[in-house]
Amino acid sequence: MRTIFLLLTFFMLKTFLPRHAEKVNSIPVCHTVAIPGNSMSALAADPSFQMLHENPAAFTYQGAGETVSFATPDGKTASGFLLKSPKKSDKWLFVYQEWWGLNDYIKQEAAKLYKDLGDVNVLALDMYDGKVATTREEAGKLMQSSPAERLAAITKGGLTYAGTNAKVASIGWCFGGMLSLQNAIEGGKQVVGCVMYYGRPETDIEKLKKLNTDVLGIFGSQDQGISPAMVSKFEEDMKAAGKKVTIKMYDAVHAFANPSNAKYDPAATADAYKLTISYLKSKLS
Repeated sequence: MRTIFLLLTFFMLKTFLPRHAEKVNSIPVCHTVAIPGNSMSALAADPSFQMLHENPAAFTYQGAGETVSFATPDGKTASGFLLKSPKKSDKWLFVYQEWWGLNDYIKQEAAKLYKDLGDVNVLALDMYDGKVATTREEAGKLMQSSPAERLAAITKGGLTYAGTNAKVASIGWCFGGMLSLQNAIEGGKQVVGCVMYYGRPETDIEKLKKLNTDVLGIFGSQDQGISPAMVSKFEEDMKAAGKKVTIKMYDAVHAFANPSNAKYDPAATADAYKLTISYLKSKLS
């Protein structure tokens, strides 16, 4: 009878006591797509992850620029938003989007860079093939449906479009920060500069050895996705690869330079932009 009583007690406790909720990973790592392989897919589908991103406010860019198309090595066509230098120039800046896609905020940022750099062709690559998210849920779906092979093909197509004589620098934020670094790794001698804002660093030292340029990395000390420890490891890996990286760490959160972010930091953003322009001008002179 004692055994039966204990079994019944265990059953009752297991059935009626509240269960502990599983801990959900809520760290915003919108820059964790790897090439090759899309390790972002599972996280992008997580509602708790999506809720960490403020839906961008409606905004329409009304400045200069045009949409251009170019062939990609996978037999398809890609597009981008181009601001062409008023005079013939082999200087190019590739702009890489956040996880929302090539929206009007990115076009506005491309236009600002174009104005401040002068005589540089600025191409914002459309990494989602014409699709743009306006909600967290849409952004998650777009991220999940972006094969790493296609992302790489778009970048390679952009380099071919710029031409064999092109001097290319790149810049990107978050997801785009990672892509900016990958462009520098895979772009060979065409790539002369790389700026990455709080993007996931490459951890393969052999890949880092392929870099033909130094890297300017801009990060936030409060970023729970790309932690200061991860950034320090990136510095160590770059040193091991024999490459130079300059790190600027702000007392800020992830995506601090995004004006649609609730924790947007205008002071840090302005300072980072000055560093960015100075760096890019030195590379595209």
